[in-house]
Amino acid sequence: MSALLIATTNPHKLDEYRAIFVGLPLDLRSLRDVGIDDDVEETGETFEANARLKAAYYAQRSGLLTLADDSGLEVAALNGEPGVRSARYAGPGASDRDRIDLLLKNLEQVPFHARLARFVCAIALARPNGVIEVVEGAINGVIEQAPRGEHGFGYDPVFYVLDEDLTLAELPPERKNAISHRAVAAKGARTILERWLGDEMTG
Repeated sequence: MSALLIATTNPHKLDEYRAIFVGLPLDLRSLRDVGIDDDVEETGETFEANARLKAAYYAQRSGLLTLADDSGLEVAALNGEPGVRSARYAGPGASDRDRIDLLLKNLEQVPFHARLARFVCAIALARPNGVIEVVEGAINGVIEQAPRGEHGFGYDPVFYVLDEDLTLAELPPERKNAISHRAVAAKGARTILERWLGDEMTG
């Protein structure tokens, strides 16, 4: 079974990928699992650029097939912020709740119907030989006026999905893993992985 390094230390994210890639002959490992604690500075101006940076670095560093993603929240009323700075929105050391509180504060004067937002995820798959492929996914929603739900992480408790009439944090994990921005991108990544694994079998 081939190893696939998921370039994260976030156990929630690793669990999501395990659920999404179920059935593939891959042993998913986190950065902690392989003893890597280096950080890659996310200097890209887009989600794709940052995903590429991380995937290329960790594939070289580990010698393993590597998946790295960069994802974030874009709020129309805030001119696309927090965008690529979603994880750093409230400064270093801030918690998920700190970031949510700052977001809600910045939207205080914005009515619900004008709080349109989308989650975007870019996934880069890199081989140690330098080959990289990237896919993107997105989900549209509205920013709630207060957090709701116990599932998920990050901005999930304030991201209301119209078609579901629930926030991402209120959705059962299996439903979120079917419709989220990461799920949409991961379906594309799964297709690439199946092709790459097939190439290894025939090559």
